[in-house]
Amino acid sequence: MKSLTLTGSRALRGLAVAGAAALLLAGCGGSDSEGSKAKSTDKAAAAGGTRTVKDATGKAIEVPANPKRIVTLTQEDLDAVLALGLKPAGITNGQGLSKPPAYLEDEVEGVPVVGNLLQPVMDKVIAAKPDLILAGDMQDERVLKQLREITPATLVTMAPTDDWKLSLRGIGNAVNKLDAANKVIADYDSAAKSAGDALGKAKGSEVSIVRWNPDGPSWMENKQFAGGVALDMGLKRPKAQDKDGNAHTPALSLEKINEIDGDWLFLSTLTPDGEKALKEVQGKPAYKELGAVKNNHVTTVDGSVWSTRGGPLAALVVLDDIKTALTAK
Repeated sequence: MKSLTLTGSRALRGLAVAGAAALLLAGCGGSDSEGSKAKSTDKAAAAGGTRTVKDATGKAIEVPANPKRIVTLTQEDLDAVLALGLKPAGITNGQGLSKPPAYLEDEVEGVPVVGNLLQPVMDKVIAAKPDLILAGDMQDERVLKQLREITPATLVTMAPTDDWKLSLRGIGNAVNKLDAANKVIADYDSAAKSAGDALGKAKGSEVSIVRWNPDGPSWMENKQFAGGVALDMGLKRPKAQDKDGNAHTPALSLEKINEIDGDWLFLSTLTPDGEKALKEVQGKPAYKELGAVKNNHVTTVDGSVWSTRGGPLAALVVLDDIKTALTAK
C-alpha cells in the first residue's frame, strides 16, 4: 500500500503531474463468444469465494472476496485503487484527456485503456476479463446493464454528493481493504494538518480556487474536492466563495471578476479553449486589478487534478501545490 506523504506527492507530480455516459459499441452485441467470456470470468471470481457489498446507490452486489482483475471507469476509481496498493486490469482516460491522468501515468504504464472517462468500449472491457468493475458515478442504466452482462460485480462507487473519502471507503470495502482505506484517509488527514501548520505567515490565508472556462471563470464551493483540501489544511475561502456546496458556480462575467480574488489565487483549465480564454483575460485591466495578481499570488494548476471529484493521491498533489505556492520565497 502506498504511503501518503507530501514527499510521495512530489514524486507523483514529477511523473508529469461527466454525468450520463455515452456508450461506444465496437461491434458489441452480446454474441455467444462474449457471453462465454463473461461466464468464464464469473466462474473465476467464484472460485475464490464472494462477498456481498452495497454500492453507492444502495444496491447489493456480489463481488469476489479478493478481486484480481479490476477495471476502473473513472480516474477517481483509479486513484483509489492505486492508493490501496492494487494495480487495475483496465482503465479509462483522464477527465478531458485522451490518455491517463498525468499524475498517475507512470503508475499505470502498460495497463490497457478501455475507453474514455465513463465511456467504456465494451469489447475492450471484455478483453480485460474483469472480475470487478468500478463504475464511478455512472447513471446510464443501459450502460450498467451491458457492464453487468460482462460481470455482475459492477459497482457505482459514488453518489452525486459523495466526497472522495466516502467513495474511498466504499471502494475499500468492495475490494476487501476497508482497514487500508481508513488508514489512507488517516494518513492524508495528518499530512493536511502538517502542511497547514507549516505555512508560516500564510497559515489561515484565504485561497480562491477557480476553473477558467471558455466563457469565463467559475469558482469552486467548499465541498468541491480542491476546496475541501484547502479547508483540511486550515485555510479559508474568500467571503464570496464561502459556500457549503460541492459544485462550480456558473461562469462569471468580467463585471463580477472580483469574486475570484483572495489572498492567493489558484487557476486551472480543462480545455484548450479555456486556456486561450485565460490568456486573453490576463491582459485586461479588470484581471490586473485583482489583489492576488498585484501581489504575485497567482498559481496555475492542473485542471485534470484540481477540477475532478478527487482521490487520495490527487489530494496529495493539491496539498503540495498549495504548500509550494504559499511558502515560495
